[in-house]
Amino acid sequence: MRQTVIAAMKAFLSRRGILIDRYNCSTSIDLRLVRMLETNGIDLVLDVGANQGHYGRNLRAAGYANAILSFEPLADPYADLAGAVERDPLWEVAPRMALGAAEGTVQINVAANSTSSSVLPMLNRHTEAAPESVYISAETVTLRRLDGVSHPLLRQATAPFLKIDTQGYEREVIVGAAGLLPLLRGIQLELSIVPLYDGQPSWLTLHGELEAQGFALWSVVPGFFEPATARMLQFDAVYFRR
Repeated sequence: MRQTVIAAMKAFLSRRGILIDRYNCSTSIDLRLVRMLETNGIDLVLDVGANQGHYGRNLRAAGYANAILSFEPLADPYADLAGAVERDPLWEVAPRMALGAAEGTVQINVAANSTSSSVLPMLNRHTEAAPESVYISAETVTLRRLDGVSHPLLRQATAPFLKIDTQGYEREVIVGAAGLLPLLRGIQLELSIVPLYDGQPSWLTLHGELEAQGFALWSVVPGFFEPATARMLQFDAVYFRR
């Protein structure tokens, strides 16, 4: 009887867009990621493209207890991010900067939804699938190479994990981390099945380059879908050293 009632409640809620399921590694992306970090002994997560800190908060909620160092270039999200980490002694925010393959300055196109902001021009396929991602302004910010950044958390880490969410600019971040790559234990980055930004490399190209650097694919996380067709346009790939 109890199982019948539960099934009826779940069916009722699912028709209204609400999904209820058990919270475990089989159903939670965040719990799976934290388990992977623990399995590989990760003691520092480098959160590149942190926005307002959603990624870090999800890691904390799922049980990750080691250090986080976040990077965010845009002024408004950076202010929110700095406020979000104030009471977390193991979560710090680097000075405001963009990360890439060179040192200097760079212009970032700011999207209406903030999270789709990118150095690269956005293609029509992206704005058609997500009109709220249209560019509305631009900001010029400092551009640094990750392997040129000095921070106590980086100096102390023995098994760092690099997460990159830079909307088509992921390859430049990896190139700028060349001096750090031998130390990295794992990498998570957003890959596009369909080009969404002008000039971004294909997911197959990035996958091949990471494999050549000694990383093996551990997990794939579904991402951005095209509402009209249900086609997946982006996904996150998680890699760890072989």
